[in-house]
Amino acid sequence: MNLFTFLSLLLGFSFFSLFINNGVVFVDALHKIYPELQSIQTDASVIKPLHRTRFHFQPRRNWINDPNGPMYFKGIYHLFYQYNPKGAVWGNIVWAHSISRDLINWKPLKPAIYPSKPFDINGCWSGSATVLPGDKPVILYTGIDPQNRQVQNYAIPANLSDPYLTEWIKPDNNPIVDPGPGVNASAFRDPTTAWLSKSGHWKTVIGSKRKKRGMAYLYRSRDFVKWTKAKHPLHSAANTGMWECPDFYPVPLRGKLGLDPSVTGNWVKHVFKVSLDLTRYEYYTVGKYFPKKDKYVPDNTSVDGWSGLRYDYGNFYASKSFYDPLKKRRVLWGWANESDSAQDDVSKGWAGIQLIPRTVWLDHNQRQLKQWPVKELNTLRGKKVVLSHQKLLKGHTVEVKGITAAQADVEVMFSFSSLDKADPFDPRWVDAQAACDQLGNSQGGVGPFGLLTLASENLDEFTPVFFRIFKAHHKHVVLMCSDARSSSLKEEGLYKPAFAGYVDIDLSRKKLSLRSLIDHSVVESFGGGGKTCITSRVYPTKGVFDDAHLHVFNNGTEAITVEYLRAWSMKSARMN
Repeated sequence: MNLFTFLSLLLGFSFFSLFINNGVVFVDALHKIYPELQSIQTDASVIKPLHRTRFHFQPRRNWINDPNGPMYFKGIYHLFYQYNPKGAVWGNIVWAHSISRDLINWKPLKPAIYPSKPFDINGCWSGSATVLPGDKPVILYTGIDPQNRQVQNYAIPANLSDPYLTEWIKPDNNPIVDPGPGVNASAFRDPTTAWLSKSGHWKTVIGSKRKKRGMAYLYRSRDFVKWTKAKHPLHSAANTGMWECPDFYPVPLRGKLGLDPSVTGNWVKHVFKVSLDLTRYEYYTVGKYFPKKDKYVPDNTSVDGWSGLRYDYGNFYASKSFYDPLKKRRVLWGWANESDSAQDDVSKGWAGIQLIPRTVWLDHNQRQLKQWPVKELNTLRGKKVVLSHQKLLKGHTVEVKGITAAQADVEVMFSFSSLDKADPFDPRWVDAQAACDQLGNSQGGVGPFGLLTLASENLDEFTPVFFRIFKAHHKHVVLMCSDARSSSLKEEGLYKPAFAGYVDIDLSRKKLSLRSLIDHSVVESFGGGGKTCITSRVYPTKGVFDDAHLHVFNNGTEAITVEYLRAWSMKSARMN
């Protein structure tokens, strides 16, 4: 069954206890609101360090969600993000603002945007930043007006000579885009970074829905202030529900370079991404943009909906990318919320992280993207250990010693001599997560093999990240899992899924690579060189700090060889 069917079977107590009461459903229209909790301030002296990350982006305390308006301006990277300055659950949202020179170490500034005018008095929600010619940044964001309509506003720097962009002004001619006739005013939000067409029009996309149909409305402007709605949407898809946080950008057919969003031509494809309010997952398609018609058409290798391609098959939502002109790359930010309860978040004094920014580019097969942590992360690598040519027989586990296993970066290349023992693939396993949920890391033919992260000494808790290989008709199928079900001895109040995705990879060389970033309460993994990515939020009770362990394992009948494993203790970033 697919994920939607699976979740539908859980409707009632299970769905709402796991996905709402435990803090997973929070973004925009479907925020779970805790009025009694959203303004509880936690004293800085009692912020709990257990499970707090050390090199992933998070403020010193309180709740965060969507990354907003990332950009590069005059030597400085800027990240804005939805933030509750008064508590560790959603509420009181402002656009917090942090700056960096390397995307890893961050300094906080005061909030850039907060409710203060009639056009945003009931909320300042997500949006994007566009740098206009002449190095002039403009923020487009969704405001909630006195009638609780979602309207689109803009903000500009008070002082363009300030590289930190500390002060922002919201002009009184806002809003610049009203929902208008035929548009659902309660589902109309999150404008994209704008792009400039050859006709001289600026264009942006705003997410919405019409009944059950996801909509990407297109708007045009000559001056970035007066916007006109196009007759037809850029793209839409039936039965997908509200499209939150849309993103739209070009990628070259070859190479890893990023592109300014205004680039078009036969040598590029376009990527269209939305966050699905209905399932709380994102998906993207790769396709063709027709500038004269302002229409986007996905390739026949891309599927619209929750069965489509995802940036990340785990805890990842509300992502936003930007073009980095300094390094000529496209950089992707994504939010990972907590998988514990709201009461847990209040108790520990914080909730939510941004995942490590990723460079994204089009795979050589031109069917999907590849992703990899930005190179700057490597500056945090400390002590290194290496394993090489380590053979793992069935049931064999080898501990990786000599590093801080709770705060590590691990790269491993697995190889195998034969695929003859691969188990048959069940065609009913359309949804990878259902397959991983059913099989777990039980013994197979080729696999499971991978890493046991954040493991306790006696392995009564651990988070495995692993591959299984199956034999299908005329091909092999690679399943990648990040299974949180054994991640903690604590049961109450935790959402512990078996996240999974398939890896579209050529196995002719009989090799598979895996990289995992382990940071106390998050395991962020990249399979097949970044073809499939899975993030799990986990809360170990024993495998914490110096008591955490890391193992490489094989539980398949086919012997697996660790061609190499390189693991580094990670230093802590300077974080807000």
